[in-house]
Amino acid sequence: MKKFILPKEVHNIIEKLEAAGYEAYAVGGCVRDTLLGRKPEDWDITTQAMPEQVKSLFPRTVDTGIEHGTVTVLVGGQGFEVTTYRIDGEYEDARHPTSVAYTRNLEEDLKRRDFTINAMAYSESRGFVDLFGGRDDLEKKVIRCVGDAGERFSEDALRILRGVRFAAQLGFGIAPETKAGMSALAENLKKISAERIRVELVKLITSDHPEMLEEAYQLGITKEFLPEFDILMKTEQETPHHRYNVGIHTLVSMEKIPNDKVLRLTMLLHDLGKPQYKTIDEAGRAHFKKHALGSEELAKDILRRLKFDNETRRQVVKLVCYHDYRMPATPKAVRRAVNKIGKDLFPLYLQVRRADTLAQSEYRQKEKLENIQAVSAIFQEIKERGECTEVQELAVNGRDLLALGVPPGKTVGEELARLLDLVIENPELNRKEHLLKEVKLLYNEEDKN
Repeated sequence: MKKFILPKEVHNIIEKLEAAGYEAYAVGGCVRDTLLGRKPEDWDITTQAMPEQVKSLFPRTVDTGIEHGTVTVLVGGQGFEVTTYRIDGEYEDARHPTSVAYTRNLEEDLKRRDFTINAMAYSESRGFVDLFGGRDDLEKKVIRCVGDAGERFSEDALRILRGVRFAAQLGFGIAPETKAGMSALAENLKKISAERIRVELVKLITSDHPEMLEEAYQLGITKEFLPEFDILMKTEQETPHHRYNVGIHTLVSMEKIPNDKVLRLTMLLHDLGKPQYKTIDEAGRAHFKKHALGSEELAKDILRRLKFDNETRRQVVKLVCYHDYRMPATPKAVRRAVNKIGKDLFPLYLQVRRADTLAQSEYRQKEKLENIQAVSAIFQEIKERGECTEVQELAVNGRDLLALGVPPGKTVGEELARLLDLVIENPELNRKEHLLKEVKLLYNEEDKN
C-alpha cells in the first residue's frame, strides 16, 4: 500500500485542532482511497472538538451539517468537513438517526460507520487507528460490515446498495456474513428515496465492474428498486444470435461499452422489452420482434421513477428506442438514420450497437461488426462534407417560405419536411436557390390546378 501523505490543507487543519488540545484525524473514504493509491474525492476530518470550538479556531466556516456536528472549514477555494466524534441515536426510518450525541471517544465514533474499510482514521502525530481490521480487509479485497451486519443495515438500508457499489468500484468481494445481512434486510430499500437509490445505481454501473449488478440480483437487492432486471435474469434467448440469457447479455453489454452514465444506462435498459415480446416458432427458436418499443416504454418509466434529469432521460430513451435499428452501409441509408437518431446521439448509437453485438454469440458477429464500422466511416464522411440531415441545416428556413407565399402554420413545417426529404436523398440539392425554386414549382402547379 502507498505511503500515507496528507494534503497540506488537511495537515494544517488537524495540526491547528491538535494545538488547541483536541484529537483530530482524517477519516473514512479518504483514508481508504489513499491506502489503495487512489485519489480521494474529498477529505473528511473527525475531532473531539465541538462544532462551536471548531468554528472559533478557523476564520472561514460554513454550518453544512451542524445538527450532525459537521462544520465545513474553508481553505482557499476548498471546503473540508470537520465533524465532532458522535454516537448515533435510534434509527426509525432505516436511513437517519433520530438523534446524535457527541462523545470524546474516537472508538465510539468509528464503530457507528458502515464498513471496516471506511472506519479507519489517520493523523501524522498519532498514526493509524484501525479498530475493525480495515487494512486487513483492504489487503484481502473484501467488503465487511463494522460489527454486526444486521445492525448496520437496519440502521441505514442504503448501506446495502452502497456495499455492492463499493465492491464494484474497488473490484472487491463481499464477506459472507455481510452478504447474509444484505439479503435478509434488502426489503428495507423500499424505504430509501429514489434519488439516493439513483446515485448508488449510477456509481455501480459506471464502475469498472458493472457485472456486480448480478450479485445484487442474487442477494435479492435489485427486486426492491429494479424488478424489471430480475425478469431479464430469468428470460432465455433460444436463438443462434445469443449465447446468454437476457440478463447476462445485459451485464456483458455494459462491460463492453465505456463507463459513461448515458451509455451504461442505455445498455442496462436496452432489452427490457424482450420478456413481453418473446415468441417461440415451431422450430423452438425465440424471436423478439419490435422489443425495442417495449424497452423504450419501460426505460421511460424507470428513469422517471428513479428521478433522472430530463436530458439523461431524453438521450437514454432515444438510444434504447433505436438500439436495434440497422441499415445498409450506404450514404443515403446512413443520412436517414442520422435524421431519425440525431447527429448528437449517432456516435453513441454506434457504440451501443457495437456493445450489443459484442455481447451476443459469434453467429454472424463479424458481419455485424463490419457493418457498424462501415456505417461509422460513412457518418464521418457525412459530417466532413457538412451534408444536411436536419431541418435546421437546410439552406432555407420558415421565413424564406413565408416570403414565397407559403401559408403560415402547419404548412410551413410540412414543406420544410418535404425539402429535407429531398436533400437527404440528394445532398447536392441543399442550395437556397434550388430549394426556393422547388417550392415555387410546387405552388405554381397547385395554382394551375
